[in-house]
Amino acid sequence: MENTGYTTLTRQAGLLREMQVVANNIANTATTGYRQEGLIFAEHVTRTKDGPSLSMATANVRNTSMMQGALTSTGGNLDFAIEGPGFFQIETPQGERLTRAGNFALSAAGEMVTNDGFRVLDAGGAPVFVPPDANNVAVSRDGTLSADGRPLGQLGLVQPIEAHDLIREDGVMFRTQGETEPVLDTRIVQGFLESANVDPIGQIARMVEIQRAYEMGQSFLDAENERIRTALKAFTS
Repeated sequence: MENTGYTTLTRQAGLLREMQVVANNIANTATTGYRQEGLIFAEHVTRTKDGPSLSMATANVRNTSMMQGALTSTGGNLDFAIEGPGFFQIETPQGERLTRAGNFALSAAGEMVTNDGFRVLDAGGAPVFVPPDANNVAVSRDGTLSADGRPLGQLGLVQPIEAHDLIREDGVMFRTQGETEPVLDTRIVQGFLESANVDPIGQIARMVEIQRAYEMGQSFLDAENERIRTALKAFTS
């Protein structure tokens, strides 16, 4: 295969990966706290021994959108939405993780947990505990929890110091390779959940663009393959 074929194939592979990312975004439009994801294309140019330089495309770097999602009222006493930057801290068997999904509940032991049963952590990294006799749990805008006028603790809100350190583990849970820092200028709203920040119309439009670009690349490969076959047939006849 000639260089033009290899170049087109790298582009096709990147378009296929982007199609998967866009399809996943659309599928999670209704997922609480979901962050839209994109794919970054890069071009690599190298010199060849004989002839012009060779250009290859790669699309391996994923980018997570930090755009604010819409806040939806639920009235739930343990539903919390973040208005501004930052993530809730949660404890998993694999270590601390970050999420924007604030639909929490209480375990039998009185610990605040996620839908998956992972414990929610406070600003000091300890599990958030709500006494069984506590009523009227409330949260202030800085995440301070109280019940019946008694302070219970403060929800931990953090963000990675370097944005590129954030790594997605599933739809709403992230880990970070580097250090995190507390988020101070962020409001926590009780009785609300943050919707996915997906732009469904924009993502559908992008899916159509990807499909057309992929079909164009495939047409080029078919034409190039036919050109080579014709040249070989003429050479051997």
